[in-house]
Amino acid sequence: MIVTDEHIQLYDTTKRFVQDELNPHIDEWEAAGIWPAREVLKKMGDLGLLGITKPTSCGGLGLDYSYEVMFAQALGNCSCGALPMAIGVQTDMATPAIARFGSKELQKDYLEPAIKGDMVVSIAVSEASAGSDVSGVKTWARKEGGDYVINGSKMWITNGTQSDWACMLVNTSEGKPHQNKSLIIVPMDATGIDRKTKLDKLGMRGSDTAMIFLDNVRVPQRNLIGQEGLGFMYQMMQFQEERLFGAASGIDGLTNLIQETIEYTGQRQAFGQSILDNQYVHFRLAELRTEVEAVKALVYQTTQEYMSGKHTPEHIAMLASMCKLKIGRVSREVTDSLLQFWGGQGFMWDNNVSRAYRDTRLISIGGGADEVMLGIICKAMGILPSKKRGDRSAVK
Repeated sequence: MIVTDEHIQLYDTTKRFVQDELNPHIDEWEAAGIWPAREVLKKMGDLGLLGITKPTSCGGLGLDYSYEVMFAQALGNCSCGALPMAIGVQTDMATPAIARFGSKELQKDYLEPAIKGDMVVSIAVSEASAGSDVSGVKTWARKEGGDYVINGSKMWITNGTQSDWACMLVNTSEGKPHQNKSLIIVPMDATGIDRKTKLDKLGMRGSDTAMIFLDNVRVPQRNLIGQEGLGFMYQMMQFQEERLFGAASGIDGLTNLIQETIEYTGQRQAFGQSILDNQYVHFRLAELRTEVEAVKALVYQTTQEYMSGKHTPEHIAMLASMCKLKIGRVSREVTDSLLQFWGGQGFMWDNNVSRAYRDTRLISIGGGADEVMLGIICKAMGILPSKKRGDRSAVK
């Protein structure tokens, strides 16, 4: 991926917004367990930051995905992980499918306001018994007249207490679990929706996360995204951008934490010298920075191959899964090592390193656990369980 002056301008605009509009308020929002999504997103919409890759016909900028990666990387300068994640729901998790497959009417009613920052959105896929296993969702939408009538529940929904609509994965027919699902735009003020349950989380505390119950919720059938029964496929496509976005948004945050630790350990004295003067410490910091740069290179390579259109969806899914896997594991390694170097100060709740230690733990769980990423990578490599390979013992 070649970074141009235009990429840098977008990066700088986003980073300034983070420093001026987000970071001064993070402690307040963390304590409250919620961010003012409508206020923040409106400001971002006015700057053109919510529709970078979306079609110009919908009010977006129509740029390629490399610009979205730079946007995500700049968001990583936020001093918590919750806000980049919550903003990413609006830009890269709940809206790619409607931008690609939604009708003109759906785009006008739901996508355009999201790009302007006039509507807050959520992605509603996970359920209490179906997290990484998306095919196992139980929520049903049955046709009745000109509506879908939806019953079920959704779990761990970011922005869920504030969103105006959700891109929701539901069952719309009997049959195979990969072929009976659809994506439907569900207005969150519809009768029968209960989203009062705000979840109490280990990390990512600056954004609200809800459990949503749906009791005979009626939604017009025109709110269907694309074709009925293709929802699982559409969601898998959304996951690729979600995983790339998540990996890119982790780069700068880890880099900043390493630099902050260099400064702290250079000042902290123990046994007649600074902590940083210990060879183990400065060698370890060099190793950690190298790991972060390796993730960055992988993200940039994946972005380039994704944009080229020359590779199969399976190949791109493999690379995006590698990015997701690697940023999760590197984040855990970096934050754990840095916290150790901060000593007792690192164990304090309001320390940036301890916050990152809590926040980044989600990366290896949300959006597909590490084990799911490994399964996708293995499948792309041709490594399948023996029952799927068949008995090849007789093959000479």
